[in-house]
Amino acid sequence: MVYLQLFFSFFKIGLFSFGGGYAMIPLVQKEIEAHNWLTAQEFVDIIAVAEATPGPIAVNTATFVGFKTAGLMGGAVSTISVALPSFIIVLFIAKAVKKFSEHPVMKGLLYGIRPVVISLILLAAVFVAKTVLFAQNGFLGLDWISISIAVFALVGIIKFKMHPILLIILAALAGGILY
Repeated sequence: MVYLQLFFSFFKIGLFSFGGGYAMIPLVQKEIEAHNWLTAQEFVDIIAVAEATPGPIAVNTATFVGFKTAGLMGGAVSTISVALPSFIIVLFIAKAVKKFSEHPVMKGLLYGIRPVVISLILLAAVFVAKTVLFAQNGFLGLDWISISIAVFALVGIIKFKMHPILLIILAALAGGILY
């Protein structure tokens, strides 16, 4: 039964995740909450690992959630089902997109979708920030180590133009040492 739940949940996520992996995070969160598969902290940990692992975040997240929920077979089912809608859609509309890409209705549809994608990405950022930065075990509910690492990362990216991989490695080392 859990395999069917994973399949339909991640198929639905794959079908409605316009804007890439970050836009799908709120959809995955809702499915996890609806099925009580993981805690909020486990989900944030999975997102962190999915971001640090090579490959698309949508596929990585689906794989990790499925694996955590139902083992190796759950990971395989979730991975296939999140990618299947895109595969099917691309097969059927590749020629139509090329033919109608300059059509005003098609352009209008795409312009209409963009604000929703931005909202979903912002919602995912707020969820992750709230869960990571305001952990329950910190002083007055604040986890100062996480806040310090986040500030370091922002300064590293903005001021020093540090490579994201280097920041991930440094943050992992800091987390390992400080926690």
